[in-house]
Amino acid sequence: MTATITSFPIGNADSTRLILADGQRLLFDFADMGKSDGSDISFDLRAAIEDDLRANKKSSLSVLCFTHLDRDHCFKAEDTFHWSHSPSRQSADRIKYDELWVPAAAIIETALESSDAKIAQAEAQHRLIKGEGIRVFSSPKKLEAWLKRRSLTLESRQHCIVHAGVLLDGFKLDGSAKAEFFPHCPLSWKQDEDGEVVRNEHSIVLHATLREGGRDTRLLLGSDVDSNTLSEIVRSTKRHGNEERLEWDVLKLFHHCSYKALNVDGKEDDPTKPVPDVKWLMEEQGQKRSIVISSSQKIPVPGSKEDNDQPPHRKAANYYRKLQNGRGGTFKVTMDDPKKPIKVEITSSGASFLAAPAVLPASGAAAKPMRSG
Repeated sequence: MTATITSFPIGNADSTRLILADGQRLLFDFADMGKSDGSDISFDLRAAIEDDLRANKKSSLSVLCFTHLDRDHCFKAEDTFHWSHSPSRQSADRIKYDELWVPAAAIIETALESSDAKIAQAEAQHRLIKGEGIRVFSSPKKLEAWLKRRSLTLESRQHCIVHAGVLLDGFKLDGSAKAEFFPHCPLSWKQDEDGEVVRNEHSIVLHATLREGGRDTRLLLGSDVDSNTLSEIVRSTKRHGNEERLEWDVLKLFHHCSYKALNVDGKEDDPTKPVPDVKWLMEEQGQKRSIVISSSQKIPVPGSKEDNDQPPHRKAANYYRKLQNGRGGTFKVTMDDPKKPIKVEITSSGASFLAAPAVLPASGAAAKPMRSG
């Protein structure tokens, strides 16, 4: 089988499912916003995940990843998933997962607001203490101190720790998964420098390479980081000579199309002008006929009540539209068709759409990426 990427229409919230060539299912974030009070979201995210598992005779997800524990990345997780730390949340109808991926911030943060986030944190802490079924991204000094208070050492849990700039073990391009994962964020030294948890900036940013028919397609899974953190990622990547790990054919856009991912000070420019490092990431590393997916509400029209500083930001979207037009790519928004997920298949020709959801007028070109030198 071939790998597929699915981004779900859940408003200004994130959930992306990656199915690998060997059938493994990795779910990045989960926010069933259709279950929230007063929501205008009609899509049933839980049903979509369950239906796929049932149809493919899968008993569990391979990976459940929370890039960070904001409400719009974990809403209704408490009621949906099987939590091994909590016997009252282990009924047969709950979705199981083999491995939990979280940033170190999800372990050590003390200011979580929602019950969903607190349950996810308790599960992550439980699994880390046991030393199984979890990968924690980065190891800031506060994580080491957290372990020490529980009579554990960082060394004893190194098998659970994922470091930026080091390929995740267990995935190989020449193996059955035909995939590899390269984490870019969080950066341990940056968290130590920040001192306190900065949830968005200490979230997971991950680069995936997917191979099909001898061709590699690159996927950049963005979370809610801003232009300062993206600039740190770019500079660190260049410093280590890993520029190819920031090439992308498919980009799950940062922070629901916020201008802050391009330029934290750029809300007045139309289109938004990215800071130099982010400009390089967007314009040099994005490939011809690439795909940009914004996990967001529809882009607002000028002068509407939605046309404000909050994501999705119209002026940022104008930048991405222009960028994608210039290289025959596409820019899609999950809520342009609120009933139909955006599905991308990884083939020997690159990335192509499995379905035809509504498209913002970036280009009429077919979305089959080619390497651009």
